[in-house]
Amino acid sequence: MMDETKLLKTGTTTVGVVCKDGIVLGADRKVTLGGMIVSNKKFEKVIILNEDLAVTVAGLVSDVQLLVKLIKAQIKLDEFRRNRKIRVKEAANLLSNLVYQNVRKFSTIEGITGFLLGGRDKEGLYLYQLGMDGSLTKFDDYVSDGSGMLFATGVLEANFKDNMGIDDAVKLVVSALNASVQRDAASGAGCDVVLVTKDGTKKVYSKQLEYKL
Repeated sequence: MMDETKLLKTGTTTVGVVCKDGIVLGADRKVTLGGMIVSNKKFEKVIILNEDLAVTVAGLVSDVQLLVKLIKAQIKLDEFRRNRKIRVKEAANLLSNLVYQNVRKFSTIEGITGFLLGGRDKEGLYLYQLGMDGSLTKFDDYVSDGSGMLFATGVLEANFKDNMGIDDAVKLVVSALNASVQRDAASGAGCDVVLVTKDGTKKVYSKQLEYKL
Protein backbone atom coordinates (compact mmCIF):
# COMPACT_ATOMS: atom_id res chain seq x y z
CA MET A 1 0.00 0.00 0.00
CA MET A 2 1.36 3.45 -0.82
CA ASP A 3 0.76 7.11 -0.20
CA GLU A 4 -0.17 9.36 -3.10
CA THR A 5 3.04 11.41 -2.77
CA LYS A 6 4.88 9.29 -5.31
CA LEU A 7 3.17 6.91 -7.71
CA LEU A 8 5.58 4.13 -8.63
CA LYS A 9 4.04 0.91 -7.44
CA THR A 10 1.38 -0.45 -5.11
CA GLY A 11 2.94 -2.32 -2.23
CA THR A 12 1.01 -4.52 0.17
CA THR A 13 -0.24 -8.06 0.64
CA THR A 14 -3.87 -8.96 1.20
CA VAL A 15 -5.29 -12.48 1.50
CA GLY A 16 -8.76 -14.03 1.56
CA VAL A 17 -9.61 -17.67 2.28
CA VAL A 18 -12.95 -19.49 2.20
CA CYS A 19 -13.24 -22.12 4.93
CA LYS A 20 -15.99 -24.47 6.07
CA ASP A 21 -17.74 -22.01 8.35
CA GLY A 22 -16.47 -18.58 7.33
CA ILE A 23 -14.34 -16.18 5.35
CA VAL A 24 -10.88 -15.22 6.63
CA LEU A 25 -9.35 -11.90 5.52
CA GLY A 26 -5.81 -10.77 6.30
CA ALA A 27 -3.30 -8.08 5.38
CA ASP A 28 0.03 -6.60 6.39
CA ARG A 29 0.42 -3.12 7.94
CA LYS A 30 3.20 -1.36 6.03
CA VAL A 31 2.51 1.84 4.06
CA THR A 32 5.23 2.97 1.65
CA LEU A 33 5.98 5.94 -0.56
CA GLY A 34 6.43 4.44 -3.99
CA GLY A 35 7.38 1.11 -2.48
CA MET A 36 10.67 2.60 -1.31
CA ILE A 37 10.18 4.62 1.89
CA VAL A 38 8.19 3.31 4.86
CA SER A 39 5.77 6.04 5.95
CA ASN A 40 3.59 4.05 8.36
CA LYS A 41 4.08 0.71 10.12
CA LYS A 42 0.73 0.54 11.95
CA PHE A 43 -1.83 1.03 9.18
CA GLU A 44 -4.55 -1.61 9.51
CA LYS A 45 -5.68 -2.75 6.06
CA VAL A 46 -8.48 -5.10 7.12
CA ILE A 47 -11.58 -3.03 7.84
CA ILE A 48 -14.86 -4.22 9.33
CA LEU A 49 -17.64 -2.37 7.49
CA ASN A 50 -20.45 -3.69 9.68
CA GLU A 51 -21.53 -6.91 11.40
CA ASP A 52 -21.90 -8.62 8.01
CA LEU A 53 -19.08 -7.30 5.83
CA ALA A 54 -15.33 -6.71 5.95
CA VAL A 55 -12.74 -5.64 3.35
CA THR A 56 -9.00 -5.61 2.85
CA VAL A 57 -7.57 -2.51 1.20
CA ALA A 58 -4.62 -1.75 -1.06
CA GLY A 59 -3.59 1.22 -3.18
CA LEU A 60 -3.43 4.97 -2.67
CA VAL A 61 -4.25 5.84 0.93
CA SER A 62 -6.52 8.80 0.16
CA ASP A 63 -8.56 6.91 -2.43
CA VAL A 64 -8.90 3.85 -0.21
CA GLN A 65 -10.08 5.96 2.73
CA LEU A 66 -12.60 7.82 0.55
CA LEU A 67 -14.03 4.66 -0.99
CA VAL A 68 -14.38 2.98 2.40
CA LYS A 69 -16.32 5.99 3.72
CA LEU A 70 -18.52 5.99 0.62
CA ILE A 71 -19.33 2.28 0.69
CA LYS A 72 -20.17 2.41 4.41
CA ALA A 73 -22.57 5.30 3.78
CA GLN A 74 -24.02 3.66 0.67
CA ILE A 75 -24.69 0.39 2.49
CA LYS A 76 -26.53 2.20 5.30
CA LEU A 77 -28.54 4.25 2.79
CA ASP A 78 -29.42 1.19 0.73
CA GLU A 79 -30.55 -0.78 3.78
CA PHE A 80 -32.63 2.16 5.01
CA ARG A 81 -34.37 2.57 1.66
CA ARG A 82 -35.10 -1.14 1.21
CA ASN A 83 -35.80 -1.84 4.88
CA ARG A 84 -33.66 -4.98 4.73
CA LYS A 85 -30.02 -5.98 5.03
CA ILE A 86 -27.92 -5.72 1.92
CA ARG A 87 -26.79 -8.95 0.23
CA VAL A 88 -23.06 -9.53 -0.11
CA LYS A 89 -23.26 -9.53 -3.91
CA GLU A 90 -25.10 -6.21 -3.84
CA ALA A 91 -22.45 -4.65 -1.59
CA ALA A 92 -19.71 -6.02 -3.84
CA ASN A 93 -21.38 -4.51 -6.91
CA LEU A 94 -21.77 -1.15 -5.17
CA LEU A 95 -18.08 -1.08 -4.27
CA SER A 96 -16.98 -2.22 -7.72
CA ASN A 97 -18.98 0.64 -9.25
CA LEU A 98 -17.26 3.10 -6.92
CA VAL A 99 -13.83 1.71 -7.85
CA TYR A 100 -14.72 1.83 -11.56
CA GLN A 101 -15.76 5.48 -11.35
CA ASN A 102 -12.81 6.45 -9.15
CA VAL A 103 -10.07 5.10 -11.41
CA ARG A 104 -11.61 6.74 -14.48
CA LYS A 105 -12.10 10.21 -13.07
CA PHE A 106 -9.89 13.02 -14.34
CA SER A 107 -7.06 13.59 -11.87
CA THR A 108 -3.36 14.41 -11.85
CA ILE A 109 -2.97 11.37 -9.57
CA GLU A 110 -4.29 8.03 -10.77
CA GLY A 111 -6.62 6.52 -8.17
CA ILE A 112 -5.35 2.95 -7.95
CA THR A 113 -7.14 0.79 -5.36
CA GLY A 114 -7.74 -2.89 -4.72
CA PHE A 115 -10.17 -4.62 -2.35
CA LEU A 116 -11.04 -8.08 -1.13
CA LEU A 117 -14.55 -8.27 0.31
CA GLY A 118 -15.87 -11.01 2.57
CA GLY A 119 -19.40 -11.11 3.86
CA ARG A 120 -22.41 -13.02 5.05
CA ASP A 121 -26.10 -12.81 4.26
CA LYS A 122 -29.11 -15.10 4.59
CA GLU A 123 -27.96 -17.04 1.53
CA GLY A 124 -24.43 -17.81 2.71
CA LEU A 125 -20.83 -16.63 2.97
CA TYR A 126 -18.97 -15.03 0.06
CA LEU A 127 -15.52 -13.81 -0.97
CA TYR A 128 -14.94 -11.30 -3.79
CA GLN A 129 -11.93 -9.58 -5.33
CA LEU A 130 -12.39 -6.06 -6.70
CA GLY A 131 -9.68 -5.20 -9.21
CA MET A 132 -8.15 -1.77 -9.64
CA ASP A 133 -10.23 -1.37 -12.82
CA GLY A 134 -13.52 -2.04 -11.04
CA SER A 135 -13.73 -5.69 -12.09
CA LEU A 136 -15.51 -8.09 -9.73
CA THR A 137 -14.58 -11.76 -9.25
CA LYS A 138 -16.10 -14.28 -6.84
CA PHE A 139 -13.83 -16.92 -5.26
CA ASP A 140 -14.80 -20.15 -3.56
CA ASP A 141 -11.31 -21.02 -2.31
CA TYR A 142 -8.67 -18.29 -1.87
CA VAL A 143 -7.26 -15.12 -3.38
CA SER A 144 -4.37 -12.73 -2.76
CA ASP A 145 -3.64 -9.20 -3.98
CA GLY A 146 -0.85 -6.61 -3.85
CA SER A 147 2.87 -6.63 -4.55
CA GLY A 148 3.40 -9.64 -2.28
CA MET A 149 0.67 -11.78 -3.83
CA LEU A 150 3.09 -14.13 -5.61
CA PHE A 151 4.70 -15.18 -2.34
CA ALA A 152 1.36 -15.47 -0.54
CA THR A 153 -0.28 -17.38 -3.39
CA GLY A 154 2.46 -20.01 -3.31
CA VAL A 155 1.65 -20.78 0.32
CA LEU A 156 -2.09 -20.76 -0.35
CA GLU A 157 -1.74 -23.05 -3.36
CA ALA A 158 0.36 -25.57 -1.44
CA ASN A 159 -1.68 -25.69 1.76
CA PHE A 160 -5.31 -24.86 1.00
CA LYS A 161 -7.82 -27.66 1.48
CA ASP A 162 -11.53 -27.73 0.78
CA ASN A 163 -13.73 -27.44 3.88
CA MET A 164 -10.88 -26.24 6.09
CA GLY A 165 -11.78 -25.47 9.68
CA ILE A 166 -11.65 -21.88 10.90
CA ASP A 167 -8.51 -22.37 12.99
CA ASP A 168 -6.62 -23.93 10.08
CA ALA A 169 -7.80 -21.21 7.72
CA VAL A 170 -6.59 -18.46 10.07
CA LYS A 171 -3.21 -20.19 10.39
CA LEU A 172 -3.01 -20.45 6.58
CA VAL A 173 -3.70 -16.74 6.13
CA VAL A 174 -1.04 -15.84 8.71
CA SER A 175 1.45 -18.18 7.02
CA ALA A 176 0.74 -16.67 3.61
CA LEU A 177 1.22 -13.15 4.96
CA ASN A 178 4.42 -14.20 6.72
CA ALA A 179 5.85 -15.55 3.45
CA SER A 180 5.15 -12.22 1.79
CA VAL A 181 6.56 -10.19 4.67
CA GLN A 182 9.79 -12.19 4.47
CA ARG A 183 10.29 -11.64 0.72
CA ASP A 184 8.36 -8.57 -0.46
CA ALA A 185 10.05 -5.31 0.50
CA ALA A 186 6.80 -3.33 0.30
CA SER A 187 4.91 -5.61 2.72
CA GLY A 188 5.48 -6.03 6.43
CA ALA A 189 5.42 -4.30 9.84
CA GLY A 190 2.68 -6.60 11.14
CA CYS A 191 -0.57 -8.24 10.15
CA ASP A 192 -4.25 -8.34 11.01
CA VAL A 193 -6.81 -11.06 10.40
CA VAL A 194 -10.61 -10.71 10.45
CA LEU A 195 -13.11 -13.56 10.43
CA VAL A 196 -16.60 -13.44 8.92
CA THR A 197 -19.02 -16.17 10.04
CA LYS A 198 -22.78 -16.64 10.43
CA ASP A 199 -22.32 -14.99 13.85
CA GLY A 200 -20.81 -11.79 12.45
CA THR A 201 -17.43 -10.16 11.86
CA LYS A 202 -14.56 -9.99 14.33
CA LYS A 203 -10.79 -9.55 14.47
CA VAL A 204 -9.13 -12.84 15.43
CA TYR A 205 -5.41 -12.08 15.02
CA SER A 206 -3.25 -8.98 15.32
CA LYS A 207 0.51 -8.68 15.54
CA GLN A 208 2.99 -5.82 15.26
CA LEU A 209 6.49 -6.71 14.06
CA GLU A 210 9.47 -4.92 15.56
CA TYR A 211 12.70 -4.52 13.60
CA LYS A 212 14.79 -2.73 16.23
CA LEU A 213 18.14 -4.32 17.07
